[in-house]
This record gives sequence, structure tokens and C-alpha cells, in this order.
Amino acid sequence: MRAVVPGSFDPITNGHLDVIRRARVIFDEVVVAVGANSSKRYLFEPAERLALVREATADIEGVTVEPLSGLLVDFCRIHDVGAVVKGARAATDFDFEVGMARMNHSLTGIETVILPAAAQWSYVSSTLVREVATLGGDVAPYVPAVVAQRLATRRAHD
Repeated sequence: MRAVVPGSFDPITNGHLDVIRRARVIFDEVVVAVGANSSKRYLFEPAERLALVREATADIEGVTVEPLSGLLVDFCRIHDVGAVVKGARAATDFDFEVGMARMNHSLTGIETVILPAAAQWSYVSSTLVREVATLGGDVAPYVPAVVAQRLATRRAHD
């Protein structure tokens, strides 16, 4: 079965990679869907986020990366995806994801698998990484090397 791991990935973190790798163990193929949330302010443009996710996942067999626009359930139908995989760091994430899972299921019957974040990544979010990075902090332990390099390059040019 093919599954999707959707997100905005601004930027992709080691926690995201952990969920993607764990999803790949469960499912035959994993599609990482890089989308945009209209309520978020992004550090990286959509094409740049897509490229970073592709580079960060290049070594994971059975994983592809695609842009996402519109409804996730439509993406799943178009890409022949049978399940959605989401990571949850805390109860608030879980509560939000359960609501989304119920809505997606009511629209199309698609199931959602919620994976608890690994302990070492449970406090790491893209928002926190962006904030620390823009204030000059070292986020290298929390993101793939390609992201750390891109953030350092941005700081050098700002």
C-alpha cells in the first residue's frame, strides 16, 4: 500500500525524517506531499521546500516527493494513496490530527495513521527551528545537513 506524509516542511526537520522513515517501514511506498497552509508565514518558497525535502529524503528507498495543492484527499485519489501518516509530538498535535483524520475519512474513507514523535524529536518543530535559526542559533542538530547549510547561507546573506 502507498501512504502519504503531508506537511509544509518549512523546513523539514529530523523529526519529520524520522516519521517518514518509520512510515516507510509500515508501507510499501511513501509519498511526501509538500504543501502550503494559508495561515502560515513561510521562510522558504514552495520550490525551495520541495527541493530541500527531495534532498533530505534521497537516501530513503521507496520515498518520493510531490507538491501538494488543494485538498489532501484529492491528492490521495490522484496519486493512488491508501493512507495518510502524520506525526504527533504532544496531545495538542494528536487532538488536531484526529479532527483532520475524521474529516478526511468522512470525505473519502481514507484512513490516517498517527505516529508519536520519537522522544528526541518531541520538542522540535519547524516553527521553533525557524525562530532559533533567524535569531542566529545553531539548529544543525535538529535538521538534515542540507537544511542547516541552506539556513547558514541565508544568515550570511541577510
